Amino acid sequence: MAISPRITSSQQKASSALNSSPEVREHFIIKGLGGKRQLKGTIAVRGAKNAALKILAAPFLFSDTLYVENIPQIEDIERLLDILKALGVSVSSHSSKYGFALALDATGTLQNKLPRVLAKRLRASIVLTGPILARTGRVLFPHPGGCLIGARPIDIFLDGFKKLGASVKEKNGWYDITAPRGGLHGATIRFVNPSVTATETLMMAAVLAKGKTVLKNVALEPEIEALADFLNQCGARIQGAGTTTIEIMGTPLLRASGKVYKTPPDRIEAGSFLILGALAAKDLRITGCEPSHVEALIDVLELAGVNVEVGDGTLRVKNNSHPKHFKSFDIKTHEYPGFPTDLQAPIVTFLTQVSGQALVFETIFEGRLSYVPELVRMGADIQVCDPHRVIVRGPTALSGHELESPDLRAGLACLIAAIVAKGESVIHNVYTIDRGYEQIEERLLGIGVDIKRITNS
Repeated sequence: MAISPRITSSQQKASSALNSSPEVREHFIIKGLGGKRQLKGTIAVRGAKNAALKILAAPFLFSDTLYVENIPQIEDIERLLDILKALGVSVSSHSSKYGFALALDATGTLQNKLPRVLAKRLRASIVLTGPILARTGRVLFPHPGGCLIGARPIDIFLDGFKKLGASVKEKNGWYDITAPRGGLHGATIRFVNPSVTATETLMMAAVLAKGKTVLKNVALEPEIEALADFLNQCGARIQGAGTTTIEIMGTPLLRASGKVYKTPPDRIEAGSFLILGALAAKDLRITGCEPSHVEALIDVLELAGVNVEVGDGTLRVKNNSHPKHFKSFDIKTHEYPGFPTDLQAPIVTFLTQVSGQALVFETIFEGRLSYVPELVRMGADIQVCDPHRVIVRGPTALSGHELESPDLRAGLACLIAAIVAKGESVIHNVYTIDRGYEQIEERLLGIGVDIKRITNS
């Protein structure tokens, strides 16, 4: 294992940025390209936020130190690390050839009550509940927070814990989950709807449960398979990850024995950059990605007429027509391998610039169209049918405007719209964007975007 304790100056700068908070009000100023294709160069994809957050919950399954690398230095990661420290996990940072790395040790005295303020700010904090319950026999937590993108009930987690033998109590906004004497036991759990986080949470809980657990109708996202593969390397017995049925045979605590989990590339970030390139790039190369993870996006872009070159870990957009010559298409979001809900807002921005009419059907979250008024203020022709469907007509010229980033993914869509638009745009509440995209303005500057971050006095 080659992990050095040295931290580079760029990592120190990024780490400093992680310590910001919603109270630190910052905004972006973007001078748009006015529909011109001017962006060029190379932009690298960071480690996947949704994969990193889940592996950071895994130290409770280990009897030794867990090493992870290629961790994105973003707000959500810092929040989860603060929770881990409050629970008694030792956390130290390092640098490696694969970017920012962490050593996580849960061999000391552990707490099983998630800190209320921190957990309420981070939806992903719920992934900790499964490993903590399996390790300590009890977990207490408030209803998790996160982006305001619609109702996100946790019944699927609570029902799963009950089937594993735990008792569930709720009082004064707190959930108190207690394993039976002797620990959790295996069970067959069928999800009514596939859930990535529930799949990972219950899979990790089952790793330390007694006997065999079968999870049916589970999510298929590649981050789940990456997590299961690494846990298996460390002694877990998980079969079927990446399919609709996962079987887990319970084991004692796992041992990393110096193995390092390398966070897979962020497919949502790769897809967002690809959409930006399709709209505004003269020649944009996206590196450090896994093209097979964004095939649903590549397919619809090629259907529209975008020329996408797929390489080994790379994507390239080069010598494309003006967006007005592209054809519109309908989109229906779906669990992986369907079109991802996290790319719905960026693809709507794309559809405002191409010719034709499109119906966009958001099937996952009913609050995920909250950004639409921001695009309409810029000149987009978007008709809201109901909380799940919009009709987008294009092409329409976008004009610079003052915008408010409503959530993580929609914030980047507003950023793409501002880059495409004519004139200057101001995007407030950039904290939501920082939650998921590391040093986004620095990377965009590198490909020709005129963007500045301003900290309010």
